[in-house]
Amino acid sequence: MADETDRAQSAKPGEDTVFGKIVRGEIPTKFIFEDLECVAFHDLNPQAPVHFLVVPKKPIVQLSQAEESDAALLGHLLLVAKKCAEMLGLSNDGYRVVINDGRNGGQSVYHLHIHVLGKRQMVWPPG
Repeated sequence: MADETDRAQSAKPGEDTVFGKIVRGEIPTKFIFEDLECVAFHDLNPQAPVHFLVVPKKPIVQLSQAEESDAALLGHLLLVAKKCAEMLGLSNDGYRVVINDGRNGGQSVYHLHIHVLGKRQMVWPPG
């Protein structure tokens, strides 16, 4: 947990990100899903038995900086999260959807992304 907090505290908006490199194909990644607007892939540091990310191809820095013109894309990301959750067998028991925003929200990569976690009991409050 401290490692994630350290990364969130030191991350800076405006830098090229690992997600940008994945979207551009500079880092080979096996996608769960890909279309013209986004990609989905398993998290390299999973926090649950199933943990994947949905990342828009458009480099929105963080949710709080999304614009009205991003509304359809943001909705699409959630529908892709749902579709991938179904493909990975999470529909029966449920799953958690998380968007971290900013330093205190735990955002460590400044390219908007949705975490989907499942196959274990989630606790509340998180972190």
